[in-house]
Amino acid sequence: MIKKIMISQPKPASEKSPYYDIEKEYGVELIFRPFIKVEGLTAKEFRQQKVSILSHTAIVFTSRHAIDYFFMLAKELRLNIPEDMRYFCVTETISLYIQKYVQYRKRKVFFGTTGKIDDLIPLMMKHKLEKYLVPLSSVHNDDIKDKLDAKGLTHTECVMYRTLSNEFSEEEIKHFDYDMLIFSTPTGVNYLTKAFPDMQGNQLKLGAFGPATGKAIADAGFTPALVAGTKEYPSMVSALRDFLEKENGKQ
Repeated sequence: MIKKIMISQPKPASEKSPYYDIEKEYGVELIFRPFIKVEGLTAKEFRQQKVSILSHTAIVFTSRHAIDYFFMLAKELRLNIPEDMRYFCVTETISLYIQKYVQYRKRKVFFGTTGKIDDLIPLMMKHKLEKYLVPLSSVHNDDIKDKLDAKGLTHTECVMYRTLSNEFSEEEIKHFDYDMLIFSTPTGVNYLTKAFPDMQGNQLKLGAFGPATGKAIADAGFTPALVAGTKEYPSMVSALRDFLEKENGKQ
């Protein structure tokens, strides 16, 4: 029976989160504890990349972190982002987050529906003359660059924030008594295997947000107990609910 689950993401802001319903329905305790932390580059560090933000006419955002650190850097660099700057986001949720920094109605914002760059590229192709800037984490691959290159789009990738391990304290390691861990990123999986090199796959269940994280679990030598972000389980709530229904049943 599953009693205690660590979920590697921040604690839900709302008390009405469906995660709290899951706790009551299946008699589990959910602990929200990010395995990674994100920090922005300083203006000095960013300048070393020799990237001119204002020489671009459109920004591609793949996450809220990218939005936060783009506007923070722009402020630190004392840049006035033009009113006609266009923003291309991989989801509508991410596009709405731009309102935190600019008046949404005055901006030209485009967004995809799947959260993948593949879904956004057709919209970008309709604006082929734009000069795209893609803010990224220090931990990234060349997938976006390769796909934009393949379409002949003018673009520049740059690192604006870094992803670091949010290391466990000695006290946390001492009281590590979870029945299940749910990872939000492949980086989190890598960190855990380093923090607990002797961990055995039969000791606890492992779950994943997204196929890439599920693959990281498999590559580490474990079998994912659940993978969210799929057609069958579009959200972690749906995946976790179904898993606990089979493991624990309603309380």
